[in-house]
Formats: sequence, structure tokens, C-alpha cells
Amino acid sequence: MLIGDAELRTLLDGCTTVAVVGAKDNPGSPVDAVGRYLIGRGFTVYPVHPVRKTVWGLPARASLAELDAPVDIVNLFRAPAYCPDHAREVLALAKPPRLFWMQSGIFSLEARSILAGTPITVVEDLCLMVEHRRLFPHS
Repeated sequence: MLIGDAELRTLLDGCTTVAVVGAKDNPGSPVDAVGRYLIGRGFTVYPVHPVRKTVWGLPARASLAELDAPVDIVNLFRAPAYCPDHAREVLALAKPPRLFWMQSGIFSLEARSILAGTPITVVEDLCLMVEHRRLFPHS
């Protein structure tokens, strides 16, 4: 699904909470840069990692099912093979996110198909940090 700038800006506008799946605070890694950017821009970030207890000084959840609050964006730093399972996890949430965002280089036709017909917009192969910085340069 191709999303133009105007639609992407509208979708991101008002988003304040992000679950980062595959969160790690390894300095220099893309996920670390994106997580720190989101925190620095005032987002409430929920790190999701099956083993880590904390990431970026925040308590980590082992899965999306452990989120104790709804999120606007589920941001995936996982290989495409894992994205369909995360799409199914998203469907089981009490309140679905606005965006199911697969980072740069990540595509999943199966995940997209699972979420088709839901109010969740699927974004593939884009960096949330790059797009947010580009679309909201002064926020």
C-alpha cells in the first residue's frame, strides 16, 4: 500500500504512544536511534522484547499482549517472517493501533493480508523516525 505524504501526516498527527517491537538499546543500532528519537519527541514508548526487562530505562513487555494501555503505533523491528504473528497479536488487542509500521527493509504480504479490512493502516519499508522528522520538522 502506497501512502502519500498528506495521508501519512494525517495518520501520524495526534499519535502519542508507540510500542516498539524488537526494542533494544544497543548504541548505534537503528532501533536504538528510533526509540531515543521517539522518546525525545515526547512519545510514550513501550519497549517490547521477549527477554529484556528494561530498554531505554523503561520497563519492557515480553509481548504486545502485556501492554497495559492502548497504543497508536506498533513499530516493528522484526524480520518479515515474524510480522504475521505480530499482526495477529494486534488483532487480539482490546483497542487496535492506528498504525502497524514495519521499519525500513521490512515487508510482509501476509501481515498486510491479516490486517486488511480492519481500521489499522499498514506501513511497510519506511523508517518512523525519518518520516516523522520529515513530516513534522518543528515538533
